[in-house]
Amino acid sequence: MSRFNGAFEKQYGIPTVSLANENVVEFGIGDHAKYTTGMPLRFVGMPYPFTGLSEDRLKNYLKVGKDNVTGKPIMTAIVEALTTPLTKAETHPEAPTEPRFLKPDTEENLQRLFKDKGWTDYNPVILPTEERVLRMLAGTSHDPNEIVKEASGTFGTRRPFTVEKVAIIAVMAGAKPEYLPVILALSSQVPYMDSTTSSSRMVLINGPIREEIGVNSGIGALGPNAEANSIIGRSMVLMHKTIQGYKEGKSGFSSLSNPLLYNNITIGENEENLPEGWKPFHVQMGFKPEESTLTVFFGWNFVNCSGSVVEHYAPQLLMRDFTQVLAATGAATLIMDPSVADLLRDTQGFKTKEAFAEWMSKNSEIPAGMYWANSIVSGMKGPDDQSSKKASNDTMIKHLSNPKMINTVVVGGETASVWFIADYMPGRPVSIDAWR
Repeated sequence: MSRFNGAFEKQYGIPTVSLANENVVEFGIGDHAKYTTGMPLRFVGMPYPFTGLSEDRLKNYLKVGKDNVTGKPIMTAIVEALTTPLTKAETHPEAPTEPRFLKPDTEENLQRLFKDKGWTDYNPVILPTEERVLRMLAGTSHDPNEIVKEASGTFGTRRPFTVEKVAIIAVMAGAKPEYLPVILALSSQVPYMDSTTSSSRMVLINGPIREEIGVNSGIGALGPNAEANSIIGRSMVLMHKTIQGYKEGKSGFSSLSNPLLYNNITIGENEENLPEGWKPFHVQMGFKPEESTLTVFFGWNFVNCSGSVVEHYAPQLLMRDFTQVLAATGAATLIMDPSVADLLRDTQGFKTKEAFAEWMSKNSEIPAGMYWANSIVSGMKGPDDQSSKKASNDTMIKHLSNPKMINTVVVGGETASVWFIADYMPGRPVSIDAWR
């Protein structure tokens, strides 16, 4: 909002005021002004959370509510923000830049400094000395000063960063130089999505790079059982904190957050054990099998099937039943052991991932009342889906109406026929090879 309002004021000379949740006001007048708009913007604060409130209560707040910034009636605050001249206190300096080198100090003091600055995940890091960073940069042919991305901060904040800065983070995470192309591809995807509710992310690696650097796509792949998976997942956490500039309560507002963010579910697809006719995810998305790619998924729910599939109840029926917890996004990602994929193909007749997605889309339903009880659904889809909103609470509606939003990833060691289901939505796969 502040980015758009800044454009109105700069380009057209139109005064604006941002009506925002009270929890993001500090970010709007602070970091966003420093790093992006470069100008003071005025905010009026709405109470938070507002999700789940009736339309009448929201309208009533506009009539008689008070601005959480000034304490004045909200309409008075809006008018004054639009008409009163700027004060000296509203002048913002340019954002300070961190020096390229820190002053020499002890290991203990530097570890403490990194934590105090918010540059870590609060576990010890490998200190990025100049020598270590140079060794890391040997993992790519790209110039250390090459800009990877400009608008890399939370809410689109302008925080340009270079290949060298990514190499610094790779060192801190404990990476080998051969991991650097993967971490650079991952860095190109910032800013990573956040939410005020308990969202999480998944990093999927496809192609030959999996074997080259030892990405685990087999037994124990979702656990802390492989160096590459763990370190690449950790590098995403460090980029979220340093490059994106995530600060709890300032630029991020997740009430509970999510323990899955510690490693960001970093996995490789078990392409070697895909059933005949089932394509790797990156090939489905238009890449060649010999290309190496990385895809970031985002969502809220991640549910374990709790036990192996059984012969007397087809696995797709149980998966269909579990989709009732995935109402928020209209998307589903099935993460399954190769033995489950084999069963779906050889016993249940799903010759391709696409055929399985078609069946799931047609057969997954949820009571309308349960669907609209989800605040993400009511907030994101309410204006566009009035027909199902008017349905009675017990009317069954199809909540996964687009089969292209249903994805299957095959991973695991074939020691048990298990699967997970998530409401994750994938971004576009990006090339790892481009960063070699």
